Amino acid sequence: MSQAEAALTATTAPEDNGPRPRKPGNPRKPGNPRNPLWTLGILRSEITTTLRRHRTYALLAVLATVPVLIGIAVRIETGGGGSGSGGGPDGGGGPAFLTQVTNNGLFLVFAALAATLPVFLPMAVGVIAGDAIAGEASGGTLRYLLVAPAGRTRLLLAKYASVLTFCLVATFVVAASALAVGALLFPVGEVTTISGTRISFGEGLVRAALTAAVVAASLVGFAALGLFVSTLTDSGIGAMAATVGLLITVQILDSIPQLSGIHPYLFPHYWMSFADVLREPVHWEELSKNFQLQGLYAAVFGSAAWARFTSKDITA
Repeated sequence: MSQAEAALTATTAPEDNGPRPRKPGNPRKPGNPRNPLWTLGILRSEITTTLRRHRTYALLAVLATVPVLIGIAVRIETGGGGSGSGGGPDGGGGPAFLTQVTNNGLFLVFAALAATLPVFLPMAVGVIAGDAIAGEASGGTLRYLLVAPAGRTRLLLAKYASVLTFCLVATFVVAASALAVGALLFPVGEVTTISGTRISFGEGLVRAALTAAVVAASLVGFAALGLFVSTLTDSGIGAMAATVGLLITVQILDSIPQLSGIHPYLFPHYWMSFADVLREPVHWEELSKNFQLQGLYAAVFGSAAWARFTSKDITA
C-alpha cells in the first residue's frame, strides 16, 4: 500500500467503522416529540380540525341564531319602545337583563348569554368534548394519530385545548351576534349597571367582552368532564349522549332545594355569577368561587381522563 493510500485510509477509517455517535440533544428525526414545534403542530392541527368540521359550523349557527330570535321577540312584543320595568337579573320574567334590552341594545349580549349558558352553550361543548376521543376511536383514526411520535399525553392535551378553544369561540359568537342584533333593533348608549350607576357605552362593551370571557371560563370544568367521558367508550354518539345526560342530571340536582348542601359542589351552580361583572364595582366573590370550582373539576376529571387514556388499549 502506498503512503497516499495509507493516509487516505487513516482519514476515512473513523467514518467507515459504524455510525458516528450522535451529539447530545441532537434529535434523530425532525419530528421528535420533544421538539416544541412538533407539539405546536399537533395543537394547531387539532384546533383547526375541530373548528372546520361541519358539525361545528352547525352548532355555531344555532348559537348565533338564539340572540336573533330573542331580539326579534322583544322587538315584536314591545314595538321597540322602552319597557321601563326591571333593572337587572331579578326584574321581570324571562332571561336575566331581558327587560333592559329595549332601553339599550347592549343588554341583549347579557340576555343572550344568560339564555344560552344553562342549556345551549354547555350542550354544544358536550358534543365537541364527548366526540374528542371517542369520535376518533369510532372513526378508526385514533390508532393512526398515535402512530406519529406525539405521545398520548400531548394528544390528550391538544384535544382538551381544542375543546376550550371551541368554548371561547362559541361564547363570543353568541356575544357578537347579540351585539349586532341589539344595535340594529334597539338604541344603544350609556349603560346602567345593576348597582344603579351609569357607565359609558365603551366601558359597557368592555364589560360585555369580560362577561363573555367569564362565561367561556365557566365551561372549563364541564369540558374536562366531557373529555373524561370520551375516554371511556369507543362510541362517539354514546359519549356525546352521556355527556349531555350528565349535564341535564346535574342541573336537575342543582334545582332541587332539598339538595342545597351539595349545590356549591356542582359545576353549574355558579354559572350565572357572570352578572356580577355588570356591578359597579365588580363583585368578585361569586366569580372567584366559580373559577375555583371549574379549576377543581378540570384538575380532577382532566387527571382521570389522562389516567384512563394513557392506560387504554387502542384497538381502533
